[in-house]
Amino acid sequence: ATTLLIPAEAFEENGDARGRALAYLAHEELGDIFGTVYDLSTISILWFAGASAMAGLLNLVPRYLPTYGMAPRWAAAQRPLALVFTVIAILVTIIFRADVEAQAGAYATGVLSLMASASVAVTLALWRTRSRWLALFFPVMLAFVYITLVNIIEQPSGLVIALCFIAAIVVTSVASRVSRATELRFGRVMLDRSAARMIAAAVHDGRIRLITHDPLRGSGLDDYEKEVAEARLRHELPADAPFLLLEVHADDPSVFADELAVAGATVGSYPLLRCDGPAIANAIAALAIAIHDQYACTVHLNMRWTPIDSLWDAVGEGLEFLLWGGGDMARLVELEVRREAGDANIIIHVA
Repeated sequence: ATTLLIPAEAFEENGDARGRALAYLAHEELGDIFGTVYDLSTISILWFAGASAMAGLLNLVPRYLPTYGMAPRWAAAQRPLALVFTVIAILVTIIFRADVEAQAGAYATGVLSLMASASVAVTLALWRTRSRWLALFFPVMLAFVYITLVNIIEQPSGLVIALCFIAAIVVTSVASRVSRATELRFGRVMLDRSAARMIAAAVHDGRIRLITHDPLRGSGLDDYEKEVAEARLRHELPADAPFLLLEVHADDPSVFADELAVAGATVGSYPLLRCDGPAIANAIAALAIAIHDQYACTVHLNMRWTPIDSLWDAVGEGLEFLLWGGGDMARLVELEVRREAGDANIIIHVA
């Protein structure tokens, strides 16, 4: 309809129909009153579309921020996050100089990418279930992927914007994770019945001794016996001194503001506390502070010393902590305990 009813010159650069073909027809063929109503309805539709997109982002983005180490408290509030999205929208408008044609390519890239990814997901789902509809959806998927690639090649502005956002997210997440590396990360510590009973039994003369054990050193009875024997020798622990073994498994170092669940177990004659945490040092520090607060006792942490003989060793330990939650445990636990609990009666023995 627009091709037959609108002159070709109106579609050229600075033409009246360029980027607004239906609005042009509304004014030219049906009068300015109808055209104005059409324009207002179009603007209203775009407003509601923007509000819908904003509502979706406000619900989705906070769920993904913790994965990248970016979970500041303001992310849970809608107003600051809405301001961030508004600033981004203003910057995009300025970059494209409010030109509909210039921004159309980027918008098309975004929409086509969503449709292409959805078609791939549907095709994979049908393939896994061996559905008879696979033959119908597979060529649709190929068409969407092909159109998306062609659009990116012809109008790379959308890809450039996406890459800029990805780069910004990566840089911001790395900076955020580095700055928040020594946060305790845990909202609360939950002890099961066995763990609570073991801790209460191990408190003697107002203090409790915890011997940390690295699960990478082994989880057999012989491994625990060796750990206890070496700890008694290194830290000069009395033979009759009660103690608890503490074993932390690192799972996802990107998680922040999680709940630490501690379970009690017995290996041979040794009582053992087990827990999973995003970072080993954070979990040890959180548990030590929780035991100190709940049982009003002095916590003695008996840990191994991690030798650092060069700058490369220090860099390697730092990267191990950021990427996998490991690293120089004793120094990190000391830093976090002092940062979160100050001069609390938590004593760290390193040997």
